[in-house]
Amino acid sequence: MIAMTLAEIADVTGGTLHDAPDGTVQATAGMDFDSREVQVGGVFLCLAGEHADGHDFAAAAVKNGSAVVLATRPVGVPAVVVADVLAAAGALASHLAGRLTGTRFIGITGSSGKTSTKDLIAHVLAAAGPTVATIGSHNSEIGTPETVSRAEAGTRFLVLEMGARGLGHLRALTRMVPLDVACVLNVGTAHLGEFGSRETIAKAKAELVEDLRPDGLAVLNADDPRVRAMASRVRARVVLVGRTRDAHLRAEDVEVDDLGRARFHLVTPDEGRAEVALRLAGEHHVANALTAAAVGREAGLSIDRIAAQLSTAKPASRWRMEVTERPDGVTVINDAYNANPDSMRAGLEALKAMARGRRAVAVLGEMRELGAESNREHTRLGELVAQLGIAHLIAVGGAEAQLIEQAARRGNVDTVTCADPQAASTALRQLVRAGDVVLVKASRAAGLQTLAEHLAQPDDAAADRDGHPV
Repeated sequence: MIAMTLAEIADVTGGTLHDAPDGTVQATAGMDFDSREVQVGGVFLCLAGEHADGHDFAAAAVKNGSAVVLATRPVGVPAVVVADVLAAAGALASHLAGRLTGTRFIGITGSSGKTSTKDLIAHVLAAAGPTVATIGSHNSEIGTPETVSRAEAGTRFLVLEMGARGLGHLRALTRMVPLDVACVLNVGTAHLGEFGSRETIAKAKAELVEDLRPDGLAVLNADDPRVRAMASRVRARVVLVGRTRDAHLRAEDVEVDDLGRARFHLVTPDEGRAEVALRLAGEHHVANALTAAAVGREAGLSIDRIAAQLSTAKPASRWRMEVTERPDGVTVINDAYNANPDSMRAGLEALKAMARGRRAVAVLGEMRELGAESNREHTRLGELVAQLGIAHLIAVGGAEAQLIEQAARRGNVDTVTCADPQAASTALRQLVRAGDVVLVKASRAAGLQTLAEHLAQPDDAAADRDGHPV
């Protein structure tokens, strides 16, 4: 973080200092909203959530190193008291962004693949200069200020994953932090229950590119018609990426190995082509890599350097296509961070590609936030399991999980329904045998990521702390 005195923070946020006798004390590290993970010299955000109130952890945050907290009331430790902590964090982020005069701001949105693409972009840009990127999937009105605050004067690239749960959300983020490069990956069905339709989702995602300055760059997925159509709403330069012949950057000769990793030729209009061999499981990462390549070219990297960077990138965020090979030959794919119909398809297609003669086992939990489409999408998911020839399915959860199981069973898949992860763990231990490939995927609220982590361990370490088989 660019150092600021407590008095300066109060001025920028419109707040008042309390329990801070010396306003010249500096905050030198970024914003945090978890008192257990604060940085020494940082700013702790006292956010009131559904289950906890950050004000109750203000003292712990300062004890752990925070220089000051943003709060809506005095809390007995150095604080800037404001009317709205989230709004104050946004104002502070906007101020800090304005002081990063040598930094290029890159934003990424899409219904799926945001985090993986953000990680790929950050890995590519690291070859061009100091880069700061969103931690995990902190892509909201909280995560964006957190990320901006971690940049320093020498940061050359700031990579921001940006999510939306409604119209106006992305516009608010881009006005908080104006972008130089905006990337839209796809328009799918994630959060369909909140948006209502794909057309509304497309309108919301387009907000990322609509406010770009003429000297900015929009990177759009040419293979998604709704994303391609956004080009007409952009004043900035447009680079289309994809597999279509008219894409400015495209992938040709795509092949997938027995570990689900894609190899392809990255084709450019002016530098020829270069071979990319991804180390990430899943053919869907080809589209993500093309977006990262476009951003790398904008940063001045050669196509050969970009290809080299893409070919060395490893999974950087937890529970997203994490592949573990057990000593007994069982392959575990932990993709349990989140799920929607599009990412479920990508995960299942990766499972099929990786199996190649081995038994494929899918452990699937419910998809959330699909609204009126939930029953139909869960039924379609079960049908897809059957269409892809997945041998075994363990569906975890309630009514929606039963819809997955019923549809798959009608397609002659061997199926089991489990009410919770513990029951699924028991079923897996009875089912899995040497050489199997197992995909674990669900919305994060289903809690399957821990099940997958334990499944990936050798058998002698495969019981959890409570002694349950997993």
